[in-house]
Amino acid sequence: MSKLAEFRQLEKHLAEQLQALEALKGDAGLKAEIEFETKLRALLAKYGFSLKDIVNLLDPKVGRRAPAAESKSSSRKPRQVKVYKNPQTGEVVETKGGNHKTLKEWKAKYGADKVESWLTK
Repeated sequence: MSKLAEFRQLEKHLAEQLQALEALKGDAGLKAEIEFETKLRALLAKYGFSLKDIVNLLDPKVGRRAPAAESKSSSRKPRQVKVYKNPQTGEVVETKGGNHKTLKEWKAKYGADKVESWLTK
C-alpha cells in the first residue's frame, strides 16, 4: 500500500472515531456516569478514603475469598494410584490416570479390556 493510500485510510478511521466520540459526548448516560465518578472521587478525597477502603467497607469478604481455581481443586478427591503389570514382559506401570505413554501403547497392542485385567491395585 502506498504512503498516500495509507494516510487517507488512517485519516478516514480517525474521522470515524472522532464522530463516534462526539456521539458519546452527547449521551446522557455517559454524562451521568462522569458526574457520578467526579462526585465520588471528590467525596473520597474529602474524607481521605480510597476505592479499596470503600470496597472493604461495603463487602469485607471480598479480600478474603479464595480464588475459584483453588476451591475447585481442594474439593476434588485426589486420584488413586493404579498399578498395571504386563504378564508377558513383567513391566510395571504406576499411574493416576489413563494418559500414560506405556499404558496407551499396551492398550493399542493388546486391547483396553485385556490391559485393564492387568490392574493389580
